[in-house]
Amino acid sequence: MQTKAKHSLQRTMIIYFLLIGFASLLVGVEFIIDTHGHELKDELVLNYEKYSKKEIETDDIFIPIEKLRNKAILMIIIIMAVMIIVLTMFIKNITEPLQHMIEVSREISSGDLSQTIKIHSDNELSELGNVINEMSSNLQEIILVSKTMCSSGEKFYTQVSDILNRQSLNPEQITEVRKKIAQLNKNLNLLKEFTDYFSFYSVKE
Repeated sequence: MQTKAKHSLQRTMIIYFLLIGFASLLVGVEFIIDTHGHELKDELVLNYEKYSKKEIETDDIFIPIEKLRNKAILMIIIIMAVMIIVLTMFIKNITEPLQHMIEVSREISSGDLSQTIKIHSDNELSELGNVINEMSSNLQEIILVSKTMCSSGEKFYTQVSDILNRQSLNPEQITEVRKKIAQLNKNLNLLKEFTDYFSFYSVKE
C-alpha cells in the first residue's frame, strides 16, 4: 500500500492553527501600534485644547477613542471570520471523514463486510481508510475459504459415511476416500495459510 502523503494531516493542522495565530498576531500588533503611537495622544491633546477654547463639544474630544473602538470591533470581526473559515475547513477535511470512517467501521464490525471507506484526500485519514478496507477484504477472503472448507467437510462426511456403511470396500472406493481426504487436507492447508498470516492476542500466565 502506498503512502503518498505522509504527515500531510499534521501539516494541515499546523496550517490551520498558524492561520488563526497569524490573524490574531496582526490584530494585536495593529492595536498596540494604534494605542502606543503619538498620533492618538497628539489628537487627544489637540481636542482637549480645542475643548478648552470651546471650539468643540465634549463628545468630540473622544472621537479618536471611538475610532479606535470601531477599529477594534472590525479586528474582532476579522478574527471571527478567520476562525469560522478554519473551523469549516477542519470539519470538511477532518471531522466529516472521521465520522464516515466510524460509521463504516461500525457496519463492518456488525458483519456487513460489503461496506468500504471512501475518502477523497491524500492524507493519513485516507491511508487509514485504505487499511480498514484492506482488512475488510482479508476478512472476506478468510470467511469465503472457511465457508468452502465447511461445505467440503460436510460433503466429505456424508460421502465417507455412505461408503463406511457398506459391508465391504473395494479398491476403487478406497481410492475415492483417499482423494477426498487429500482434497480436504488441501483445503485445510489453505485455511491454515490464511490464519497463519494473522497475529492473535495471547494471554500471559
